[in-house]
Amino acid sequence: MVTENYKAVEKRVCEAAARAGRDRNEIVLIAVSKTKPVELVLELTEAGVRDFGENHAQELVQKYEVIHEGINWHFIGHLQRNKVKYVVGRACLIHSVSSLRLAEEINKESLKKGVVSDILMEVNIADEETKSGISDEEAETLLRQISELPALRVKGLMAIAPPVDDPEENRGYFRQMRALRDKFNTLGLPNVDLKELSMGMTGDFEVAIEEGATMVRVGTAIFGERHYD
Repeated sequence: MVTENYKAVEKRVCEAAARAGRDRNEIVLIAVSKTKPVELVLELTEAGVRDFGENHAQELVQKYEVIHEGINWHFIGHLQRNKVKYVVGRACLIHSVSSLRLAEEINKESLKKGVVSDILMEVNIADEETKSGISDEEAETLLRQISELPALRVKGLMAIAPPVDDPEENRGYFRQMRALRDKFNTLGLPNVDLKELSMGMTGDFEVAIEEGATMVRVGTAIFGERHYD
């Protein structure tokens, strides 16, 4: 079932890329497997899927221990500083860095492990009180500060757009994110090469692709509704 769901989402990704005149290969479809058993991840890997997203450090560790060869694990959730040690060295990309203190902790742990960590800076593009992320007004200052940390590479920006019934309502936010990314790329900062735009989820990933997303994070449309204890 999840393999069929994935194929249906993949078809929609291809169609959205075609509408925007983009190469499908520019876009990474991340299957968000949070709260779902590792057996479903294994089923998708057998179908050739290589990119998976997790929101919680412990769950990332558990699934990583079962399967990591040839797999890209993305950490996409809110990361607490005391959980950084579990994520550094396991996640290929940490999508959700929105404070200097968190960036410093990732840098410290990366130096300890002798690795360079690729991160995205999370922007609260709709300025929602319930969401984490740096405001777009403060984003440049934070980016300049993070660029001075030697064991981090900032690869792009990430955003979680508001939940909406009509995905068209988020088009403006996605457009803002692309403009912000392009603006920051002109700053010429060290350790900063903003190729990635991680934006768009089950409800709005097609509009995000049309507006320049290079990574979309899709969970429900692939794995089905989540059941929390």
